[in-house]
Amino acid sequence: MSNFGIQGQLLEITVVGCNKLKDTEWISRQDPYVCLEYGSNKFRTRTCTDGGKNPTFQEKFVFTLIEGLREVNVVVWNSNTLTYDDFIGNGKVQLQKVLSQGYDDTAWPLQTKTGRGYAGEVRLILHYSNAKKPETGCAPSAPPYVAPPAPLYSVPPPVSACPPYPAPATTYPTPSPAYPAPATTYPAPSPYPSYPPNSGTYPPSPYPPPPQPSAYPPQPYPPPSAYPPPPAGYPPPPPQASPFYPPGPYPGLYPPPRY
Repeated sequence: MSNFGIQGQLLEITVVGCNKLKDTEWISRQDPYVCLEYGSNKFRTRTCTDGGKNPTFQEKFVFTLIEGLREVNVVVWNSNTLTYDDFIGNGKVQLQKVLSQGYDDTAWPLQTKTGRGYAGEVRLILHYSNAKKPETGCAPSAPPYVAPPAPLYSVPPPVSACPPYPAPATTYPTPSPAYPAPATTYPAPSPYPSYPPNSGTYPPSPYPPPPQPSAYPPQPYPPPSAYPPPPAGYPPPPPQASPFYPPGPYPGLYPPPRY
């Protein structure tokens, strides 16, 4: 990744903006601008009116590189109308990273005129298209493979030299049943019908047994009478002539005499 042979190559510098600049105005907001110096080449950005402490520029400049010159001077000023411009801060931009990697996006610090105070920072994006990048972007290769040492035997030992591995004395025990088998199962069903069930196996009923009828059909209560009485004969005999109906002549005189 050598950066030799940069003479006459082109370097692009984009001035993005400034942050936390020292304020040189007492009443109004300052109007900053940025100047870039590389050898005899000088470039100036536009003035960011009322930019204050955090102006934005987004301006690109192209420099012709000089062999042996690896830094760019940057100066930030405050523009005045009636008086001279106010110095805000300056700094130096190193080019080693952009010349080796081809790209650099950094915020560079600025110093006051005395070189002891902090005056803010300026953000620059540098691009160099002719940087020699590594051939591959893969990770470092693994260490070379080292073959393990050769075994003591070049060939497998004879079969007779190695006693056979003894067979295991016992095998795994047969798993015992988790639960013992039941002694008996349900009784076999009887070939004879079991209905009605045996009364002796059920608990006694708390109620007395109902009375059993003596005969069927039951005798009516009370016993039937002889009404209507059976007829003596049919047709009935003619009524006998009553000695009083129709009444016959009364004996004696009629009408009866008065007494």
